[in-house]
Amino acid sequence: MKNFICETCGVQYESSIEAPKQCLICEEERQFVSFKGQVWTTLEKLIEMGTYSNIIKPQEEGLHSIKTNPSFGIGQTAYLVQDKNYILLWDCITFIDQSTISHINKLGGIDAIALSHPHYYSSQVEWAETFDAPIYIHEDDKEWVTRTSEKIIFWSGESLELKEGLILQRIGGHYKGGTVLEWKNGSSQNGILLSGDIVRVAADRKWVSFMYSYPNFIPLPSVTVERIADRVNDFTFNRLYDAFNLIIREDADLVVQRSAKRYIEALNGTLFNT
Repeated sequence: MKNFICETCGVQYESSIEAPKQCLICEEERQFVSFKGQVWTTLEKLIEMGTYSNIIKPQEEGLHSIKTNPSFGIGQTAYLVQDKNYILLWDCITFIDQSTISHINKLGGIDAIALSHPHYYSSQVEWAETFDAPIYIHEDDKEWVTRTSEKIIFWSGESLELKEGLILQRIGGHYKGGTVLEWKNGSSQNGILLSGDIVRVAADRKWVSFMYSYPNFIPLPSVTVERIADRVNDFTFNRLYDAFNLIIREDADLVVQRSAKRYIEALNGTLFNT
């Protein structure tokens, strides 16, 4: 029995003798099946290959990024948020080995794991069992969980405060349960928003975007982006980290509002003269 992992999205499945016939995540229109076909692996095989390692890098006070090198699956970055005596793993990556475990334990371990959306569920159960940590997933995305566990807590509503100043905010968009992390104590009490790719930073770090599907270039409707902007406008942050370690270091709250306005104008045909 093996917990097979989809090589395209990096999500791990329930234990089985044979690999699943298809990947629930990749078959859906927000993701894709590789043009080479569906390919499966396991965590044990990835470790045995000796090709992969995780780079754990301090970003600023209380924040470390975790990224697999070379890139695997979607290639997202996870973050360790250290707030007082509480350490949260924000989003998750597939690869985890003894070196990673030892490094994180030296930093204080993991008290909880929270996910922005299904594309980053990866091998979340492996991480949760290793560090004996609960996993927080919004109940609106329950159907996308490919490996069940008693560690998973499905929360409901629009927000959940894990600890004072550390708040999960459901803003939807990319997925119905799409969640961002509002860290009020980050950036010297000015606040940090960790957004996964529910809000994605543009290459110039001066804009962000919002998409239903990034790889398939499917936009969100303007009414959804307007609703997201209204919700985010109530959060406390001046800095933003997305899932690919792209960072807006100043006035990120204003950047989100300006970007939402441009996005809506583009969809409504009032931005360009074409």
